[in-house]
Amino acid sequence: MCSNNGEANSVSKAKEIGVDIVEIRLDYLSTFNPHQDLQTLIKNCTVLTLFTYRPKWEGGEYEGDDSIRLDALKLAMELGADYIDVELQVAHEFISSLEETTREKSKIIVSSHNYHATPSVEEIGDLVARIQSTGADILKIATTAVDVTDVARMFQIIVHSQVSHVPFIGLVMTEKGLISRLLCPKYGGYLTFGTLEEGIVSAPGQPTIKDLLDKYNLRHIGPDTKVFRIIGKPVGHSKSPLLFNKAFKSVGFNGVYVPFLVDDLAKFLATYASADFAGFSCTIPHKEAALKCCDEVDPIAKLIGAVNTIVRRPSDGKLIGYNTDYIGAISAIEDGLRGSDKIYQGSGSPLSGKLFVVIGAGGAEHARELADLVGGDAVTLAQLETFCPEDGMILANTTSIGMQPKIEETPIPKHALSAYAQVFDAVYTPKMTRLLLEAKESGAAVVTGVEMFIGQAYEQYKRFTGLPAPKELFRETMSN
Repeated sequence: MCSNNGEANSVSKAKEIGVDIVEIRLDYLSTFNPHQDLQTLIKNCTVLTLFTYRPKWEGGEYEGDDSIRLDALKLAMELGADYIDVELQVAHEFISSLEETTREKSKIIVSSHNYHATPSVEEIGDLVARIQSTGADILKIATTAVDVTDVARMFQIIVHSQVSHVPFIGLVMTEKGLISRLLCPKYGGYLTFGTLEEGIVSAPGQPTIKDLLDKYNLRHIGPDTKVFRIIGKPVGHSKSPLLFNKAFKSVGFNGVYVPFLVDDLAKFLATYASADFAGFSCTIPHKEAALKCCDEVDPIAKLIGAVNTIVRRPSDGKLIGYNTDYIGAISAIEDGLRGSDKIYQGSGSPLSGKLFVVIGAGGAEHARELADLVGGDAVTLAQLETFCPEDGMILANTTSIGMQPKIEETPIPKHALSAYAQVFDAVYTPKMTRLLLEAKESGAAVVTGVEMFIGQAYEQYKRFTGLPAPKELFRETMSN
């Protein structure tokens, strides 16, 4: 293990990034000589150490004799490890076998892992009592999120443990449980886990240490921190957490912006209903459902038929829905037209007198309703391939077609783009979608979804914080 300095290098890297404790997973090592390797690691480690030797039956990699595994953990304690982790199933026997002098050298974390679901509050409470009965210094329970609302039960247990003055680590695995790791300091969890490198994790859903500290400002999160969220499915691609958290930090605003992978919006909003959950950004596929879930809806959002911004009114806790997408889209398209001499010359709105083709209206029926409302026509995607009443039209794609990971997709074939003077795509990951690349090749001016994203984010930020958006910071963040 230590001959190639791999583990030692990882510890050094972790210290540089800014961790408090390094967990060393002995079960992941290809070779392991307990006496030699533990002594070297503990002696040379310049941060607090946590040794874990997880067996296969608890989700780890160790498949050997359990007595050898437990002896290695005892040795780690004797040599001065700061923490060791032992599984509930063997904790009673392990702790009772320790000499008093050994027991005093390290803090013992007794852990339980459920890789299938998150039990009820009552069942987790019973598990807490069982772990406490072992004599553990710190309790750890890790469950699996089937739905993002499962995490609320773990938060409830963590808060109760704080009242009881019991050091508690409560984590919910998978992407739907990510918020249990991000909001750990808000609810008083003893610690949270991050990984050094993206994709190399010891449990499903672990973020990187860099993301915890830099993207989510973990060290600035406390009990009074307001939580803002992007709600969607998928949601991992969103740049919003980076954008908003940088802005919050720059002005000293006590808030954190986190992603929630949500299946059922109504259930989600009913579960996370406290005043601390102060605002939400809604993305695909929840914008129309959000309209029905709000207590009050801004008239323009109601007319559009979609809500992308929800604010919890402090005075009564009611959810107020807005749409900032249209502001971002219109300003992006207008700015694009103003920047193109061959498209626009003059004063007033450059959209005036232009034939506008919008892809995506929430289904055929809604498309017909919208067309009737504005005095336009509703056509299918197939019909759009030959739709060319005039040259110099403006095309706007408001669907998710072409978004990562399906970047090869496009809502309209290249041969149909020659009639358009400008093409706008609301998708911003990737910045240059297939639609925009082919439009540019066809001679059209293009406007990326990044411009719309920044524009709508300005408005969301003002709604969330009551402060003007730091526009230069937003643009700088999105340009990186």
